[in-house]
Amino acid sequence: MRYFKTFSLLALFAFCSLSLSAQQVVKGEITDVEKHETYTPSFENDGADRKPVNVILMIGDGMGLAHLSAGMYANGGELTITNLQTCGWSRTQSASDFTTDSAASGTAYACGQKTFNGAIGVDVDKNPIANLPEKLAKHGIVSGIVTTDDVEGATPSAFFAHQPSRHMKPEIWADLADAAIIFFAGGKWEDYEKQDEKTVKAIEDRYFVTNTLDTKKASKAKRLGYLPYGEVTASKSEGRGDFLPSSTSYAIDFLQSRASDGFFLMVEGARIDKSSHGNDFPTTVQEVLDFDRAVEAAIRFAEKDGNTLVIISADHETGALALRNGDPQKGNVSGTYSSGGHTAIPVPLFAYGPGSQYFRGVQENSDVSNKINALMTEGK
Repeated sequence: MRYFKTFSLLALFAFCSLSLSAQQVVKGEITDVEKHETYTPSFENDGADRKPVNVILMIGDGMGLAHLSAGMYANGGELTITNLQTCGWSRTQSASDFTTDSAASGTAYACGQKTFNGAIGVDVDKNPIANLPEKLAKHGIVSGIVTTDDVEGATPSAFFAHQPSRHMKPEIWADLADAAIIFFAGGKWEDYEKQDEKTVKAIEDRYFVTNTLDTKKASKAKRLGYLPYGEVTASKSEGRGDFLPSSTSYAIDFLQSRASDGFFLMVEGARIDKSSHGNDFPTTVQEVLDFDRAVEAAIRFAEKDGNTLVIISADHETGALALRNGDPQKGNVSGTYSSGGHTAIPVPLFAYGPGSQYFRGVQENSDVSNKINALMTEGK
């Protein structure tokens, strides 16, 4: 009887485990997506053995190989990202967990050091560590960030804040007042209005903050914060327009016009991650395609400028996404999620421009940051 009970319990556990696994498998499909023309640069300056003057780091939050592939097949078999020649992989583990969160990985990309999950710009002992904008500012290099997430979100805030928890939103907003960045775009105006009066005053003492870029003050500002209303940065499925590609172009122009010694820009396509958490395959694909349009804006600038390095990667993979069927000619692709969370799968790493050769192969996310810093500050 004892063995029968034991066997029964094991069988019940196995059944429940199988049931839970089955519940985690979510299928999705997209077809007849609105395709966009991709861009292929000349590669004349790609891999040139000289230091880049400018660097644009583009992070597709949650974007694994399957996400990128889904966007590629839905777009007829190509993306501007996949038109590039230099690629590798980024390992994303944090100092505390095999599977990272956006805060720890964002901090690794921003600060060049692994830390614990949830940390924003601090080390494993919760001490502040310098981020790229702070390091580069010492050499006269200006910096900015663009995101479809909240500005105080985990990835963007890693490039300006220093807090032991990503959930310390008021403190992260307060850090913005002393940030080394001269430009930020993302989030929503509604959240900014809710901040403490002292924090708002401190931020506005440093930046011209606006909910629209169509003003003379915005174009002439020395430091600019663009916080549009929520619908402007919402999901593509909720009608977001061209905020990400257009803000990327605007940020490049803004930083270049104020840079005497080069600029650094971080651009985040945040909602690839958010739609993958929800196992929303059609929206995931739309977000990848929108991110690719932002990449195109950066690559076109880099091609014309000749001294700009563009790096494209992700902070982690989300959803354990796999592709099942597709027809690139019809823009049809289907996928299956087996998780609603992050995974530890290495993420794609692409690069274009002078110094792109240093981003081949497999490396840590923190290595990407340290290489950017070394390339931009060499000889300064």
